Amino acid sequence: MKVSVIVPNYNYARPLEECLRAALAQTYPDTEVVVVDDCSTDDSPRVAESFGVRVVRTPRNVGAPAARNHGAEHTDGDVVMFVDSDVALAPDAVAQAVAALRADDSVGAVCGIYDPDPLFVDSLAEQYRGLQLHYWQKEDEGHITTSYTAILAVRREVFTALGGFHPTMRHTDNAEFGARLSLNHRILLTSAVRGRHDFDDNLRMVLRKMFTRARLTIPIYLRRPELNGGLSGGPRAYASLITLAALATVPLPLLFGPALAAVPAGALAVALVCDRGLFRFVRRHRGPVFLGYFMGVHMIVNATVAAAAVAGGAQWVLSRRFRRMYDGMPGWA
Repeated sequence: MKVSVIVPNYNYARPLEECLRAALAQTYPDTEVVVVDDCSTDDSPRVAESFGVRVVRTPRNVGAPAARNHGAEHTDGDVVMFVDSDVALAPDAVAQAVAALRADDSVGAVCGIYDPDPLFVDSLAEQYRGLQLHYWQKEDEGHITTSYTAILAVRREVFTALGGFHPTMRHTDNAEFGARLSLNHRILLTSAVRGRHDFDDNLRMVLRKMFTRARLTIPIYLRRPELNGGLSGGPRAYASLITLAALATVPLPLLFGPALAAVPAGALAVALVCDRGLFRFVRRHRGPVFLGYFMGVHMIVNATVAAAAVAGGAQWVLSRRFRRMYDGMPGWA
């Protein structure tokens, strides 16, 4: 199997250097690396060219999903492996992905798992995000019905049959592509395929992205409630909703007496219990001091995701266009 490693990039010159160094150091021999530059205004094209890889350019800034499609059109590998430009693969990532595809013909795609430590450590928020996403992905390891496009290897015939990524879904390409792919093929999420990610180092950016993605995936999960993986998974979804309920009931003791303080306190305790496995993991990995910071940020994240779900649900009820925003792609039912 020839593997085409496709790296979509827009203004990520710093991590792109580490991404390409790792991509070119893969142990799997039959590999080509192509960078799709999405009209970057920074030094990214020069960085890519300095590594001697092929660089193709989009005619205008089109976003990561369309850039991935553009890259697939310019390659001929039996497997297309999409790697975001802020991810540095482990040396055997391509080999492990190919091995997983060869081992089971029913698997149409293989997703990798982030290491818990970021590619660059620039802030506490970045460390929070690395630990959180690593744990969530490890918890989902196995067959999933979403996808993680930052490290994603797909059989070319499967990718072609699906019509590629939805070109306008810049925020929900993971869930949208996975929902379509999982209708007829299995998706394997495995820690055998790993990479280090340069996470957002600004908490406001993390919250904004999570709110937008959670809101925009509501039509997918309401149409196919059996989907697993991502934000929809069991206890993590309950923790988010209960955290929002705890915040919403904070005024009760002020309005109706101190006895009702037990309501938000009890709801918060239940939310913490839902995430107890995550908190134990963070304590083991970083110790009790960082755990305190992590728990505080995680409560904010949970409330943000739940608020996004409520907003998305209201928009789904009120807007026919929102309900049907994923219609029209091949393979989408």
